[in-house]
Parts: sequence; structure tokens; C-alpha cells
Amino acid sequence: MTASGQGPGPRPQPSRPGTEPVPRAGPRRPRTAPLLVLAAVCAALFAALAITVSVRHGAPVAPERAALRWSAAHHGEPLRSMAGALTATGSGPVPYALAVLAGLLAGRDAAGRLRAVLCALVVLAVGQAIRYGLMELLARPRPPAADWAGRASGYAFPSGHATTSALAAGILAWGIARRARPSVARTWYAVLALWAAGVGLTRVALRVHWPGDVLGGWLLAATLLALALFLEPFAVPRRDPSRCGPAGAP
Repeated sequence: MTASGQGPGPRPQPSRPGTEPVPRAGPRRPRTAPLLVLAAVCAALFAALAITVSVRHGAPVAPERAALRWSAAHHGEPLRSMAGALTATGSGPVPYALAVLAGLLAGRDAAGRLRAVLCALVVLAVGQAIRYGLMELLARPRPPAADWAGRASGYAFPSGHATTSALAAGILAWGIARRARPSVARTWYAVLALWAAGVGLTRVALRVHWPGDVLGGWLLAATLLALALFLEPFAVPRRDPSRCGPAGAP
């Protein structure tokens, strides 16, 4: 017996390194620094392109003229019809339908889906408003209408079809990333990137835009998408897995 009246017992063993319980990690968030760097780089490149367009009063540079001459020499069928069909998907209801689909994929319940759909539509609508304002501000003329192989209206820079399709592709990629496995998501990223690139290139193939207009649309869309991803945790919060039961069940 000891002085305290208790029998001798096993002494507590110190825990060995690596056996301590590991706290469950919270939801993964996009790293903010790379997103801000990407947004800044794309915005700077877009600004440089816009300044070039402005100081030249919209006049095309030599590579842009060469691209349109090449397109005029290769405008036969079925390429013209294929370009017309693809370019039609870059405006109208298709981009908005893709934004709605992205929100439905991103949400986990009725309220989450509604919020995600609204956020996706806001990003697309804000991008459209900024693009339209820049077009009116810079007022770059399109290529000569006599050379057009498709319909177009308004000023040229930045290309509306290129901006809208790139935004819609990026928004849908975001929705897929929140729902699909990484291997499946990467496949869809490639498909969406090819679609957006194809829509933009058809604007040059149909000779309704200069190549710089399309490049400007892509840079503008990339800037807006990077900023939207930076703000995503505040707009569409992810579920915390530490508050869920086994296998992520609530």
C-alpha cells in the first residue's frame, strides 16, 4: 500500500510520436494568392491590348490583316457552315443555360443550388455588362462588312462571343469541379476549353472580328473568372466535413 492508500498500478505510458489523433481537415479552399496574381496578369495584358487598340484608333496590325486574308482564302464549305453553327453557341441562351447547369452541379441542396445558380448568372451578367461598356468606350470598327461571312453588330473589341463563351466555360468548369471526381473533371475542362477556343476562332474565320478582339475577350474572361474564384468562399461556402458524420453524411 502507498501513502495514499492506493495499490501500485501501471504508470501511464507516454504517447509515441505519430500516435496523437490528427484533427480533421476543414474544407479545401482555392489558394487566393495565385488567383490574384492570375487576375492581375490577365488584366495587365488586357489593358496593354486595349491601349494599343485605342492609340491606333482601332486600326488592325499586320498580323491581324494577314489572319483575315488567310480566312478569306479558306472560307469554303463545309467549314463555313461548321463555323456558323459553332459560333451560334457562343451567344444567346446557351451560355446562360451552361451557367444554370453549373449552379445546379455546385449546390448540395435546394437552397445551395439556388444560391449557386444566382451567383453563376451574376458572374456571367457582370461580365457581359463590363464587356459591353468596354466595347462602347473603345469603339473599335469591325473588319469591312463586305468580307463578313456571318452576322455581327456593334463594335469589335473585345469580342462578345469570345468573352461570353470563355466565361460560360469557366463557370461550368467550376460547377463540375465541385461535383465530379478530379479525373472526370479534367476531361470536361479540356472539352470546355476547346469549345470556348473554337467559338472565339470562328469569329475570325467568319471575318467579323480581328484576332486582337478575340484575344481581348479571352483575357477579359480570364480576369473575371479569377476574381470570381477569389470571391467564391464568401458567395458559395463549402460544407465543413468536420460537422458531418461518416462518409460526409449530415
